[in-house]
Amino acid sequence: MKYVLVTGGVVSGLGKGVTASSIGVLLQACGFRVTSIKIDPYLNTDAGTMSPFEHGEVFVLDDGGEVDLDLGNYERFLDLKLTRDNNITTGKIYQSVIAKERRGDYLGKTVQVVPHITDAIQEWIERVAQIPVDGKEGPADVCVIELGGTIGDIESMPFIEALGQFSYRVGPGNFCLVHVSLVPVLNVVGEQKTKPTQHSVRQLRGLGLTPNLLACRSSKELDDNVKEKLSQFCHVPSSSILTLYDVPNIWHIPLLLRDQKAHEAILKTLNLRGVATEPNFKEWIATTKVYDKFNESVRIAMVGKYTNLSDAYLSVLKALLHASVACNRKLVVDWVPAENLEDDTSKEDPDAHKSAWALLKGANGILVPGGFGDRGVQGKILAAKYARENSVPFLGICLGMQIAVIEFSRSVLGLHDANSTEFDPKTKNPCVIFMPEGSKTHMGGTMRLGSRRTYFHVADCKSAKLYGNVQFVDERHRHRYEVNPDLISQLESAGLSFVGKDETGKRMEIVEFPGHPFFIGAQFHPEFKSRPGKPSPLFLGLITAACDKAVVPASKGYTTKITKGILGSHSPMLKAHNGNGFKSPNSSLNGVYTSTTANGVCVDGSC
Repeated sequence: MKYVLVTGGVVSGLGKGVTASSIGVLLQACGFRVTSIKIDPYLNTDAGTMSPFEHGEVFVLDDGGEVDLDLGNYERFLDLKLTRDNNITTGKIYQSVIAKERRGDYLGKTVQVVPHITDAIQEWIERVAQIPVDGKEGPADVCVIELGGTIGDIESMPFIEALGQFSYRVGPGNFCLVHVSLVPVLNVVGEQKTKPTQHSVRQLRGLGLTPNLLACRSSKELDDNVKEKLSQFCHVPSSSILTLYDVPNIWHIPLLLRDQKAHEAILKTLNLRGVATEPNFKEWIATTKVYDKFNESVRIAMVGKYTNLSDAYLSVLKALLHASVACNRKLVVDWVPAENLEDDTSKEDPDAHKSAWALLKGANGILVPGGFGDRGVQGKILAAKYARENSVPFLGICLGMQIAVIEFSRSVLGLHDANSTEFDPKTKNPCVIFMPEGSKTHMGGTMRLGSRRTYFHVADCKSAKLYGNVQFVDERHRHRYEVNPDLISQLESAGLSFVGKDETGKRMEIVEFPGHPFFIGAQFHPEFKSRPGKPSPLFLGLITAACDKAVVPASKGYTTKITKGILGSHSPMLKAHNGNGFKSPNSSLNGVYTSTTANGVCVDGSC
């Protein structure tokens, strides 16, 4: 087994995850099988109880693991199915070591960070690296490891020590270290400054790790004299110093690495040049170039709670992007803070209220993603009502599905106090209830998690056709509440159709509003299994309805093409969009143009 370690220096948020994923893509293009591990030095056992404001979205795996969003990047870029053990945290390591100590496995020895914690880290890496995650038998050829945080953080010191020991343990030719660092450009002098990277590398070497490659984040390509200076002070060959400058979308990053011959430096370090093939990026290049040339756009209103932090909905954004590419459209996301749609905001901040409704009404489609808590719920209900009554394509995910049911119960059934017991435990008309098997005392890992099977109970429904007329689908879940089964007959008599249910037939999974061009709610999270070139069928349906396309390329793995016969014919006017670059609110490259209710324009001024 060969190992590639990706570390970061100077500041966080440089794009280590995208860099690690892109290195994996590069190695796959050279003919190697790849697996990935993400190390998060925080004490949490997993990401499940963390706020999106802390670390962005919680990504859910097939086995129910609640993990860092970078594992979503790995799965999307490399088309893998990872396990919860592919995400290592300080909490998991300490939990494992303490459990061994309680069993007496250490035979009375004093348990210490070195060697017991560091040994546990190394053993975990070696064990997980052997698990096949690409659908083939046997272990992968290369394991790409990303160390979260920044070199110098106190919390990551045990991992740094363990990885230093690990590099010695596996020996030369089996370990390659790529250090991602920042080369800022000061506006005052316009010069690329190398000192932050020099200090970062010096600190890394002082901790026992020596980088084989430097991946330098900068706004533009590094000058040759800057590379020579970094080479001299960091003891890294200039041919192994890469520039990761700003590009139109993140699909360019693997190509950027290839063009700078990063694969040759990595393969040389790992003694793999004799068995590697020339990198084959034919399909990757085609997708990248096609997206860059799109002129027509499709606008989707994202009605949520964390609209100032796009990473909170990263997988949703990626799934929308995959679907928009399949429909040959440039994606424009209008961020609509749910609270701003509510009547109270019209009194407190009339401009924000007016702007939010303008964005909602100007969109070609509306999406209400998952979430927790009652903030903004009324605004989401109003968005679902607007979509239902005005024939605007609508997709509700997890809470979004429950919102659609609450709105229908209030507006159509006349149950004006209908609610979820999550928001009003004493409601007289609970149309969404706490699942009986859930825990009300422990939060971590107690939801209905991971891949679950949904059976289609209505063959002639949009959802089943989007999935290729299959009898069932396996999708990933993350929820504590469900639609009240006692209310189903009443809801269906009034016009809703629960077309997908679990294996018992009592838990609602997919709801549709027949007669509407596209109004679908899913209890599961289809965004977690969307891939470039293989978009999620439900997202593909939403974008298709929003574009009013007669036929779009079928999602790989599904046999039915989407036609007007499936989706109906809703035709909102598409608005022109001539942007040629992008940057999300947190400056991460994601290929999505976004606008906000603050000024109604793209955040980078290109819309």
